[in-house]
Amino acid sequence: MHYLLFYDVVEDYLTRRAQFRTAHLEHLGKAHDRRELVLAGALAEPADGAVLVFSGSKPGAAEEFAKTDPYVLNGLVTTWKVRKWNTVIGEGSG
Repeated sequence: MHYLLFYDVVEDYLTRRAQFRTAHLEHLGKAHDRRELVLAGALAEPADGAVLVFSGSKPGAAEEFAKTDPYVLNGLVTTWKVRKWNTVIGEGSG
């Protein structure tokens, strides 16, 4: 089962993220090492958000990730939400 974490970010996100980027990438790496985070990336053209794909039976890992993400804690993310994603093909589908 998969869950999508959607981020909406501040208008000047690209310039403001620099000081928090290393901590954010470390946070991503730890979630990936735990096999909770499958994919993650920023949206482009325009750079107004990000989407992260989590694997698990409940949305808790995605929610906890967002609550402790340096981008969220430092105001770069204006809103976030987690949605269940009913995948039908690919690793972890079901």
